[in-house]
Amino acid sequence: MKKALLLLSVVTFSFTLSAQLTAREIVQKSEDKLRGKSNKSELEIRIVRPTWQRTMVAKSWAKGTEKSMILILSPARDKGTVFLKRDKEIWNYVPTVERNIKLPPSMMMQSWMGTDFNNDDLVRESSMVEDYTHKLLGESTIQGTACYKIEFTPKPEAPVVWGRLVCYISKDEFLQLRVEFYDEDDVLINVLEGFDVKEMDGRKLPSRMRMTPQDKEGHYTEMVYHSIAFNIAIDDAFFTTQNMKRVH
Repeated sequence: MKKALLLLSVVTFSFTLSAQLTAREIVQKSEDKLRGKSNKSELEIRIVRPTWQRTMVAKSWAKGTEKSMILILSPARDKGTVFLKRDKEIWNYVPTVERNIKLPPSMMMQSWMGTDFNNDDLVRESSMVEDYTHKLLGESTIQGTACYKIEFTPKPEAPVVWGRLVCYISKDEFLQLRVEFYDEDDVLINVLEGFDVKEMDGRKLPSRMRMTPQDKEGHYTEMVYHSIAFNIAIDDAFFTTQNMKRVH
């Protein structure tokens, strides 16, 4: 009997080990859930400062990891502004001058529309899966939820702007509940947190994402998603510089 129990324990332990996910697989599941094959969303962007606040409303579209577009709907002074990512190119359409402007790589770390997100955060020029190596550091609890703690280290020559990332992904739903952004000197610069998990188009996701700079007290930016639709049909021709003028 004891031998049978011992054998069962060994078999169970071996099965558990074989069923464990690698750090890369965990990240891939998280990204797949967050993006889908394509998606369309409506969101509100809240910029909070110690003495003032500002709100923008936007729509966004994405197809895979190579194509995305963001359209600003309000306030009036920013209405019609468009950002396009197409492969490795980033474009900005400014309606006041009716021009498409190509953003150089040097602008990826600059603030996006005065928020605490930078251009790379919004258009994700770098890939969370392909441009980093991933190491499982252990487990942690974030907002009462058991999470995998994973370190992201940039691959050589990858188009990334951060020295490394530490991401906390929930074990039950593969949600990115916290991401820490470190510079090349390993100083913590920004923290991204996910709150208010809701079901949107059949998927549980944080509906409110907050980016907080660590060196500016009282500063943060929130993106509140009102709706997201996944795996919708979007033609590649939608993501063109010509369509930036027409999309609004």
